[in-house]
Amino acid sequence: MTPKQHRFVEEYLIDLNATQAAVRAGYSPKTAAFIASENLRKPYISEEIDRAMARRSARTEITQDRVLQELARLAFLDIGGAFAADGTLLPLQEMAPDVRAAIAGLEVNEILNEGAVIGRAKKIRLTDKVGALTLLMRHLGMLNDKLKVQGDMENPLLLLIQSIQGSALKPMPTSALPRPYGDE
Repeated sequence: MTPKQHRFVEEYLIDLNATQAAVRAGYSPKTAAFIASENLRKPYISEEIDRAMARRSARTEITQDRVLQELARLAFLDIGGAFAADGTLLPLQEMAPDVRAAIAGLEVNEILNEGAVIGRAKKIRLTDKVGALTLLMRHLGMLNDKLKVQGDMENPLLLLIQSIQGSALKPMPTSALPRPYGDE
């Protein structure tokens, strides 16, 4: 692998944007998209990308299983775990880890009366439960909201092109054109 290709692999791991990785690796911006596509098709480059991603996953302990587990925690949260039996919000350290993981924000406002604190208003903001469920449904194949082209015969654009192919107007000699009215 050339030094530029090695750099391409490193840059690709940053954001998984092959064209931008090619530019950052030193390829010309004009040819970056082509080079990027070409590089990703080369077996030794794609294998190096896979190895680098596996090393990163092991190093950071971020795996597909861990991401799915975290999504499941958010998707299946029981908000009741954030409250005591009397309905008051539990202190964070008393909440279950699954409940704490789903908290996106916590706001505490003191209620004052003549300068003295007479109470606290607490607002809890949770992560997007519907978003987490949607991602899990997509992963499990329960939600198909993406256009999937099965093959050329099922591609509506290709079918349209084939149906009009050869039906374009053919040039005609001017002598074959009809004459306008009154010009005889």
